[in-house]
Amino acid sequence: MLGASPTEEVPVATQPDLEQLYLQMCRVRFLEESVASLWREGLVSGEMHLGSGEEGAVVGVLAHLEPGDALSVDYRSTPPFVVRGVPVEAIVRELLGDQAGLDGGAAGHMHLLSREHLAAASGIVGGPVPVACGFGLAAQAGGRGRVSFAFLGDGAMNEGMVMEALNLAAVWRLPVVFVCKDNRWAVTTRSRDVLGGGLVRRARGLGLRVVEVDGRDAVAVWRVARTAVHRARRGRGPTFLVARVERLEGHFLGDPLLAVAADAHELRAQAGPLLEAVFHGDGAALSSRLRSLLGLGRTIATARIETLRRRRDPVSLLRHRLPGETAARVEQAARDEIRTAVEAATREVTRA
Repeated sequence: MLGASPTEEVPVATQPDLEQLYLQMCRVRFLEESVASLWREGLVSGEMHLGSGEEGAVVGVLAHLEPGDALSVDYRSTPPFVVRGVPVEAIVRELLGDQAGLDGGAAGHMHLLSREHLAAASGIVGGPVPVACGFGLAAQAGGRGRVSFAFLGDGAMNEGMVMEALNLAAVWRLPVVFVCKDNRWAVTTRSRDVLGGGLVRRARGLGLRVVEVDGRDAVAVWRVARTAVHRARRGRGPTFLVARVERLEGHFLGDPLLAVAADAHELRAQAGPLLEAVFHGDGAALSSRLRSLLGLGRTIATARIETLRRRRDPVSLLRHRLPGETAARVEQAARDEIRTAVEAATREVTRA
């Protein structure tokens, strides 16, 4: 853990409610599986960015959320909105473009908004950070111990508004908990290749308290988030959590990089057109094309290695900490809830 002082006050030790954590993770996972099915059926338009693999980071942090706290998230908005308590049926209807959806069917999954829950999502890379600072400034002025939560990806750390907002949060000691979900990729680019100084050093350089945690472990996230939220509520400033995660569905559903890296048949299918393009008569010099092809090959190889290596699914990881009967009961309750909500949301759409 970086940035913590050995003499720093820590809240009285308590244990997380594992059953509740697991329930929230199952609600998120089952809903996103249903959303993925709707997308593949053509009922959800456009790209779909899921948070599969990020459940531990989201649920572990938001377990400390209280009424009056605010939430600013990126375009992987479904998980935090579900955990925040936004009605699942309203979210699904929004994704379907239904006028009865959360935002009248006009926002889609990238720009969800719920005034009632003080929750806002932004499709602009880095957008949640300054919004969270605005929430934090309002909370600070209100003086009621409210906290603002922000979720962003590691690829957002090169945005100017993110740097400016983080700097203001540190200088003004805003009650904000920033959660950087670090999967080490910025779409199809390795983050380390374009991020000078690294996440931790950059955030610390702005004066933020920084904590690193395995974002796949909901219990570990819960523990570090408890201290971060406690500090913020007591007016001791923001914390920047770097949560290492593994995104299970790639950057978006149908991510071609993930498909090529995971499927040898898909790789062979793409190889022919790529080689033909290299030797096409028009365009850039052959040497330039070969360099580009080699770079693409390295990217695919890196993605393939990460795809093939053993990954820890955050949902499965927490399940092993619960008695089998308890886990099964929680899963069934979550599955029933999500199925009922999705069926209610899609009933009119499928009739049409």
